[in-house]
Amino acid sequence: MFRIFVASRSFGRVVDDGVRLLEGVGELAWNPLGRALTSRELQGFLRDVDAALLGNDVCDRAVFESAERLKVVSRHGIGVDAVDLQAATEHGVLVTNTPHVNAVAVAEHALALMLGLLRRIPAADASVKAGRWEGLKFMGGELYGKTLGIVGLGAIGVELARRARGLGMNVLYVKRRRSLELEEQLGLTFKPLNELLKESDIVSIHLPLTDETKGLIGEEEIASMKPNAYIINTARGGIINLNALTQALKAGRLAGAALDVYDSEPPNFNHPLFKLENVILTPHIAAYTVEAVRRMDITAAENILKALKGQIPEHVVNKEVLSRGNLRIRAS
Repeated sequence: MFRIFVASRSFGRVVDDGVRLLEGVGELAWNPLGRALTSRELQGFLRDVDAALLGNDVCDRAVFESAERLKVVSRHGIGVDAVDLQAATEHGVLVTNTPHVNAVAVAEHALALMLGLLRRIPAADASVKAGRWEGLKFMGGELYGKTLGIVGLGAIGVELARRARGLGMNVLYVKRRRSLELEEQLGLTFKPLNELLKESDIVSIHLPLTDETKGLIGEEEIASMKPNAYIINTARGGIINLNALTQALKAGRLAGAALDVYDSEPPNFNHPLFKLENVILTPHIAAYTVEAVRRMDITAAENILKALKGQIPEHVVNKEVLSRGNLRIRAS
């Protein structure tokens, strides 16, 4: 039987569908540390392992150089910024992910954060639980008629746009390639990033973290936004400059922000951002619904199953490996 190492802390925790799939073909070993693994730790766990199911663990070149038996890395999620794709390709290892499975969950979480900010729900909840009755203190705003700017119109951005339009919002978007079809279907308007930031009442980030997007929303970009605007990030922490965001919020140059992702996770809780009242913070839970986790578990497991059976999984990220002739799987 094959040996499979599961590093993801959420895989199999909510439902067992994916676990049962893998148990049918291999012996499972689990991450014993209860957190994302460093490169050195992962190297130790992946010796003599055929497949790895990873969360946000650091899977760099050193890991691929030491894991001589490794055939497939299945990312339990969408982002692969912690995986060295070039090194994986050079070593003949397939890297897969689970796109689209959590699009609804993340879009709904972004929408919940918008409502929480505009209606000041966390602060109002804390006030009532403290025995106070301060209704007028929590005067809020409506989403209806507001302009939402979506930065990155992938599967999640599209799901958010559908919901926002249903609530009567105007929706602007920016992406690498303009989508005339979606503009017509959903009533969206394409804008360059600088114009989107200036015109939006709420900005929601839905981009992968790459060299190009790291620090994309910095001091200059934030300064161009309306002083009564809000920004939401359920994508990756490094896309927004946290210090620039904090200064703008403290100075009243932004009305508020909601973050589900951070530069490092767990974040530095001593950062000034964590003391601000006009911020809602959640612990990277946007994709955590029972429905999304089930879809993600099954897809991540099926990626491994297909690879170990000599088949090419549907969701290969490093497609270049397919034409190099060095695949470690025995293609059927």
